[in-house]
Amino acid sequence: MKNPVFTGAGVAIITPFKSTGEVNYEEFGRIIDHQIANGTDAIIVCGTTGESSTLHDKEHREAVSWCCEYVNHRIPVVAGVGSNDTAYAIELTKFAKECGADGGLSVTPYYNKTSQRGLIAHYTAIADSCDLPIVLYNVPSRTGVCFTAETLQTLSKHPNINGLKAASGNFSLLAAARALCGDDLNIWSGNDDQIVPLMALGGKGVISVLSNVAPQQTHDLCQLCFENRYPEAAKMQFAFHNLIDALFCEVNPIPVKKAMEILGWNVGPLRLPLVEPTPEHIELIRKELAAAGCKI
Repeated sequence: MKNPVFTGAGVAIITPFKSTGEVNYEEFGRIIDHQIANGTDAIIVCGTTGESSTLHDKEHREAVSWCCEYVNHRIPVVAGVGSNDTAYAIELTKFAKECGADGGLSVTPYYNKTSQRGLIAHYTAIADSCDLPIVLYNVPSRTGVCFTAETLQTLSKHPNINGLKAASGNFSLLAAARALCGDDLNIWSGNDDQIVPLMALGGKGVISVLSNVAPQQTHDLCQLCFENRYPEAAKMQFAFHNLIDALFCEVNPIPVKKAMEILGWNVGPLRLPLVEPTPEHIELIRKELAAAGCKI
């Protein structure tokens, strides 16, 4: 049995920028403090929601290093360390370990993609490079690559591969993986609208976009599942359904950054090619934030 890097609600945290384009570390600190004060169980930095694809290498490393130092072990930090270049993914993984991160989130190789044998070779090379716990990230809608249950079983045998962020929406795959891997592979939901059913299959929580705007509620939802209070958890999941839909009305993280701005956070601009949501979607986001009772 592998101890999970964290349990509960880990926030896939946004990266705030200044109007001049640099990372706004003062606001980043305020956001992190707010998350910790409101029950968030882990910070996932420089992931998709953190616009990692438009952070150049120096910015990415600075953000990971700064976040680890600022959080200062108050809660776990999981750093985005994925790449479609295995050698670069190894570099980022080693760097995150040096910074004191508690884990690394490593997305499947995208665009160049690979076979199942390639996935095994890619992740084995990363996991062999240092002893930072690795969370595999399965998001075929973005990468065009999906793990099979058999590949997950093979990878789960490596002591440094801690678990899976599951964002395929394929519950048959998850059930097969749980049956094959058992407690050798921890699983977190990568979809906010599927927290309860995934945790019913033995999941350890969620890596959440919703937590950016509703940290305490997302933590509480996971806690209900840990307490086997699934009818109450399902009711809470349904109550946030419309807000979750609104947070994905355009490609992530466009809506959640607008939601944070509406709530009063100084998140700054998106980086191209991401652009502002449409006026209709802004009104939808505003409406569902109010309906869900979200506030700073």
